[in-house]
Amino acid sequence: PEANLKNASIGFVPTMGALHKGHLSLIEASKSDNDYTVCSIFVNPTQFNDKADYEKYPRHLDDDIQELNKYSCNVLFAPDSQELYPANGQHVKNTQLDLGQIAEVMEGKFRPGHFNGVITIVKKLFRIIKPNRAYFGKKDFQQLAIIRRMNKELKMPIEIIGCPTIREDDGLALSSRNLLLSPQQRSEAPAIYRSLLKSKEKLAEQDVDQVKQGLTDEINSSSCLDVEYVEIADSRSLQPIDSWGSADSAVCCVAVHAGDVRLIDNIMLYN
Repeated sequence: PEANLKNASIGFVPTMGALHKGHLSLIEASKSDNDYTVCSIFVNPTQFNDKADYEKYPRHLDDDIQELNKYSCNVLFAPDSQELYPANGQHVKNTQLDLGQIAEVMEGKFRPGHFNGVITIVKKLFRIIKPNRAYFGKKDFQQLAIIRRMNKELKMPIEIIGCPTIREDDGLALSSRNLLLSPQQRSEAPAIYRSLLKSKEKLAEQDVDQVKQGLTDEINSSSCLDVEYVEIADSRSLQPIDSWGSADSAVCCVAVHAGDVRLIDNIMLYN
């Protein structure tokens, strides 16, 4: 058995818990590709630039364990902060890597220090779990690109797999933060994806700035929603583009506030 285990493949799904069908689709992808699947649940303090956001982040470990059992996940790793950040979580030295310009736009611009926190925890988890493959949702499009860059920079022998965004029937991208929405915010939040879909239909008749402005206005027309940013970028470099011909493939990424709840989403415009 030990020899078999040594040759077994391990798939890894890192999460912050409050599991939903998006997370569980990653578990299913891992199970189909690997002999063993490991899920981690850890609400990582170093990737929150807003302490209140960290404190209110949903935590439902007992429910999560039930879901993982239903999906026959082999291993759950649910450490506490002391295990991963022994110095009381204070003055934690984040991993510093040259992530280049992909970390300076969009989420990197509006959430200072966020991606250093992400790569700090993902690197720790990768070194503990030692997976063959790791699975991330494409809803966090920029995060996926940054983890790919980190993996390459650190020369880790891990295959990073991006999986499709899972949505509610009304189009809202699944997110643990959706649990924090009021009924009215929840009813208006699907306007984010509806607006993204509409913007994709306007590429032939509008330039980049017009599409961005139209998308911003459309989302802001919902009483509960307030756009933080709309960016149209080269899907590989994540650098903003100013004309449709300047990139072989383009993605539109948005961050939107519904009251105190921050939601992100994206759509591939062309590739």
